[in-house]
Amino acid sequence: CCFLKNLFLLLTRPNVLKTIRFHLLKTVQNPVVRQSFLTLLIRVFGVVLLFGFTLFLTQKYTPKIVGQYDFVRTFLFAIGSICLLGFDQSILYFKGRLYPDFSLGHLRKVYLKMVLMLFFASLLLFVFIILLDASVVAQFFSDDATYLLLLKASAALFFYGLSILNVEVFRALDEVVVSELFRNVFKYLPIIVVAFILVQWQLEPFLVDAFLLSFVFSGVLTTLLAFYFFTKKPASCSTDCFSSREIITQSFPIAVSGMAIFLMMSFDILFLKKYQGDATVAYYAVAVKLMTLLSVIILTVNITVSAAIAASFSNKEIDKVQKMVQNSSRLIVAITLPAVIGLLLFPEFILHFFGSNYIVAKEALVVLVLGQGFCAFFGSAPVYLNMTGRQRIFQRIVLGALVLNFLLNYWLIPSYGMLGAAIAFSASALFWNLGTALFVYVKDGIKLFLS
Repeated sequence: CCFLKNLFLLLTRPNVLKTIRFHLLKTVQNPVVRQSFLTLLIRVFGVVLLFGFTLFLTQKYTPKIVGQYDFVRTFLFAIGSICLLGFDQSILYFKGRLYPDFSLGHLRKVYLKMVLMLFFASLLLFVFIILLDASVVAQFFSDDATYLLLLKASAALFFYGLSILNVEVFRALDEVVVSELFRNVFKYLPIIVVAFILVQWQLEPFLVDAFLLSFVFSGVLTTLLAFYFFTKKPASCSTDCFSSREIITQSFPIAVSGMAIFLMMSFDILFLKKYQGDATVAYYAVAVKLMTLLSVIILTVNITVSAAIAASFSNKEIDKVQKMVQNSSRLIVAITLPAVIGLLLFPEFILHFFGSNYIVAKEALVVLVLGQGFCAFFGSAPVYLNMTGRQRIFQRIVLGALVLNFLLNYWLIPSYGMLGAAIAFSASALFWNLGTALFVYVKDGIKLFLS
């Protein structure tokens, strides 16, 4: 009581109140902080929507069907990152390169070239899956249905990649709210509605088909919106600012890095499906989704500052870059820490909401949360090198982490199951965050880690 009384007296002093008010106003007036909190608010709503949908799936669908859904979802994330060739991140890099003489016409030409290259990449992968021997896939996964799942997913791959690219194009066109709404809310709504209908009509086995068709719808809708935003303002442009070769040269290292990161989030699912089955995939996927609460915070702040980092670094404003990195790191840790504590204190209680069977993922959840919590201290490490023209350096670091991730999954999952998968993912994520932070500190003298 005495402590609370003294604390109250301290906080009610005029000078203390004035200082607190000053810092609050300064924080609120910071455009990065305002934009980060607006983005985070939409993303939190999206996370709540996603977890509500996950709860519905785990209650109304069998673990086998949920496992197939998560397997296809993981396949799209991993292979889609290959077909996207890093365009979803490099579109922001090219906008930064155009600063301060930003030209909507130039950016539109870059976008059209990206869409064309995405189409051919998706087509090549679809043809590859068609030519693949179905018996080899069935033998590897010990499941005859897996090949058909891969075939369906590859058919929808172009539309998935298109929807992901368009969301970042909205951001590049300063339609941030629209971008975040599509990224976190609208892309879930079609599958949520159809999943409810499938339960009512007792057609649960068609969940994967509905999920893939939702991306076809999203791809078409976001493309129409992208062209609308491009035509809102006059954008005459007679020459190409960036050639197709330059777009690929700058984007491909980002693609390799993105592919490596998504593969790190896929090897565990693939090995768990092979050794443990669809049900275990469903249990582990819930733990991964809970861990994404933390990654959403990190990604939100990093996306907000990514284009600004590219522009400031291009103009050799190193002090400004350092300040942005420090502010983003503090913001990430301040928002992430309460979520980490909550997940670590009540893992079993939280998992029980998804069903009593899902409590088996408790140890995996704790390891994943601890790993992601430590990664939060590295602030803008995931985007700094990509936004400063050193995509190939980041590519090498992430590829090293990918090799580590594969080896750990290969060794640990057969013996330790979900716990082994969580250890593999957390160790590799810490490896590439730490590697990036140390490289930037040595070369640029910028601290990407909170100090």
